[in-house]
Amino acid sequence: MLKVDINELIINNKKTLLSNIKFVLENNLVYTILGVNGTGKSTLIKSITGLLDKRFYTVAGSVFFDDRDILKMNGEDILELRRDKIKYVFQDAVNSFDHLKPFRYYFERLAKDLKQTDALLDYFLLPPKEELFRLYPYEVSGGMAQRINFVLALLAHPQIIILDEPTSGIDTAISNLFLLKLKEFARSASNAALLVTHDISFAEKVSDRIAFLNNGRLSEFLPVEEFFKAQCYTELEKFLNSYRQISA
Repeated sequence: MLKVDINELIINNKKTLLSNIKFVLENNLVYTILGVNGTGKSTLIKSITGLLDKRFYTVAGSVFFDDRDILKMNGEDILELRRDKIKYVFQDAVNSFDHLKPFRYYFERLAKDLKQTDALLDYFLLPPKEELFRLYPYEVSGGMAQRINFVLALLAHPQIIILDEPTSGIDTAISNLFLLKLKEFARSASNAALLVTHDISFAEKVSDRIAFLNNGRLSEFLPVEEFFKAQCYTELEKFLNSYRQISA
């Protein structure tokens, strides 16, 4: 279980980006934070395990995991947490890798069980490991890197996977593969998943609970049917309609 209680997230000691962010991730559920671009979704999920640059960001509050406050962990403990317990799948997956290291490097160091590698690569329509392990991150597309990143996250057997805009850069067929595997992950052991997106259709299909981030604040996580009847969804629709008109 992960308990987030962020009183305030400030940038450059001046501007408050997020405030009064409180939620709990329970086991065996998929949670989604919906919001339009620029509302701070990525910033929020990076704050959970201290991924934000402390020279520019100040996070006041607590994030408890296994009865320990992540925001007060030392460097070694937090690196171990990110390696073994909480894994991220970033939107800019290509640049989350070191371009000078082949994919073999990541699989041999991050995967706890390489026996599952072939099955997962095949499932996500990726090259077999004999071919993939020779490739470098700069040699694959953004969508392919996203799938590889997700496979690595699954092979680490974490308790929580956090995904940033998982459907960006992939087509509908691949997004369906993400959806099914994400649900399967969350339902097994004592796992949970958290994703942020502006893809309402994907959120509706994959989620057990949905919340809306707007004006630096997060609504309550609600079951899917309740969310789409709630006032927060009406607000989200207004923003999306305005965004579509501006983009048209």
